[in-house]
Amino acid sequence: MDDSSNSSLPSAVFPAGSAKLPMKAMKALSVREDSFSRQSDFDAVDAVIMMVDDELLNIEMTQAFLEEAGYRRFAATHESELAIEMMQLRPPHVLLLDLSMPKVGGMEILEQMRDDEKLRHIPVIVLTSNADAQTKLRALALGAMDFLAKPVDPSELALRLRNTLAATAYRDYLANHDPLTGLRNRPRYLLEVEAALLTAADRGHGCALLHMGVDRLSQINDAMGRAAGDTLLQRMAKRLRQCVESAQGGELGQFETQHPSLYRFDGDEFAILVPFLDEIESAAGFITSLLEAAATSLRVDSREMFVTASLGIAVFPLDGRTPDDLVKNAGLAMRHAKQTGRNTYEFFSPELNQQAVSALHIGGDIRRALTRDELSMLYQPKINVSTGRLMGAETVLRWARPDGSVVEGNQVIQMAGTSEMGMVLAEWMFEQVGKQTRAWQAAGLAVVPFGINLSLRQFPLPQLMEIVSAALKANAQPAHLCLELSALSALDDPATSAHVTGKFKEWGLRVALDHFGTTDATLSHLNGLSIHEIKADPVFMFKIEENKTNAAIMRGMIDLAKRLGITLVATGVQTLHQLAFLKDNGADQCQGRLFNNPLPAEEFAAKWLEPARR
Repeated sequence: MDDSSNSSLPSAVFPAGSAKLPMKAMKALSVREDSFSRQSDFDAVDAVIMMVDDELLNIEMTQAFLEEAGYRRFAATHESELAIEMMQLRPPHVLLLDLSMPKVGGMEILEQMRDDEKLRHIPVIVLTSNADAQTKLRALALGAMDFLAKPVDPSELALRLRNTLAATAYRDYLANHDPLTGLRNRPRYLLEVEAALLTAADRGHGCALLHMGVDRLSQINDAMGRAAGDTLLQRMAKRLRQCVESAQGGELGQFETQHPSLYRFDGDEFAILVPFLDEIESAAGFITSLLEAAATSLRVDSREMFVTASLGIAVFPLDGRTPDDLVKNAGLAMRHAKQTGRNTYEFFSPELNQQAVSALHIGGDIRRALTRDELSMLYQPKINVSTGRLMGAETVLRWARPDGSVVEGNQVIQMAGTSEMGMVLAEWMFEQVGKQTRAWQAAGLAVVPFGINLSLRQFPLPQLMEIVSAALKANAQPAHLCLELSALSALDDPATSAHVTGKFKEWGLRVALDHFGTTDATLSHLNGLSIHEIKADPVFMFKIEENKTNAAIMRGMIDLAKRLGITLVATGVQTLHQLAFLKDNGADQCQGRLFNNPLPAEEFAAKWLEPARR
């Protein structure tokens, strides 16, 4: 029911003579003097203020007053039946609504707005001469935000309007920004990607999506606490924001409204939209500066960690023409950058997409392989160079696939890692070695330490510690286990690395650095880590009888191991000449196909294991 019957005479919006405020008062109330919108993309000066009132004089007086207060966009109608249609075409930021109008009353307009998905959240300030309490309650129940009785004090209207717009700005900020970093959020990013692609297609230029993921954020959270991870994200966001802002106006910002912008895309992931990209080469400097900006250190108490990020790039229209395709492809490229070494960048290519699809299939295949007994363990002996006796063995994973093909060794581990099956596979390997060594002991055989290959790109040390701890609780015997660690370049916290390897030593396990002498395991990794042996990479045994450089490196490694009191294992030994070189230079142990290819458990036991001494 409309309240038009309660008022037979039109009421002025302002008291007589009060629509013109003194200059000092007007300045104090001006929207230009307010600062509430500075953290939001919403600008109150450009807010659309709409008025619905059946008195043209009220509309004209209000418009003049608001324009003097600094509002630049005003819409109005004195024909209330047109109000809903006008708002649907151009939704206002605030509606000033009279209740007492012929044809369509204010209450009916509120009801229609409440039922309209597009209009229901528009703030409404009711201006009416009806001061009846029931009328106010009904208007508020229908969604009105505020209620002013005519005639309205202009100062009060200005303040109510400014407060309403402040609430709108805050709501806009929350809807479009990440609360932790203050960056624009994922929904805003997806909207602006869509707009950028439309513009790029219309103007005939390229654009790019850059997805940046923090390397090993979950490890930081686990090792140093969630608060440390949040601090890192805030610091990285600030550095990236400065980097992106410095690129605005350069080669990547040809138009005033087209310049790079930064977003928080997900938990450990940022996104950068480059809406104008003429040539891919022009982004090279920007990409380098982003990686440099992301690299930062984090100190909590006495612990310090150096953190980097990896970057994936998808370019329109080469790598996709829709927002969904480009966002997906940028994410694929970023994940590939992490897998290939971190602190680097990768452009998307169809090959990356095929790898992702293959990884999904391989993950399912490995899960089925575990249930169908397609996986088995082989054993390759480690031999004492001087005596020829068995000192240990390296386990080799073998996968007999249903199509008849066979995959062995690190290839299986790498395939599992890309499909996030690495942890499951590692747990299975520990379980199998534990079962097999107990079976050999029950048969009266002397058991030696068995090495399990573990890539630190797949298993951060704290996570590996959990896997090993669980294996020991499941009755695996530490004296029979050797953790052969590879990809030590993935270590980023010396304190944590020293702590975890120290724990392994306390538990009675052997720890070996695999592929020593390469970027996977360097001299620097010997400092602070609790290890028992280094396994020289097979490349150094290649043609050692004629390659003076390899021969000198191997002699240096043998001498280094002796001085440090650890065991050197030469790998890749295939010839008697190589074995003779190792004997002449006092090497400790060796392994390679000269002694045996990896053997199944039964064959290995028959050839190498001796009866246990009573």
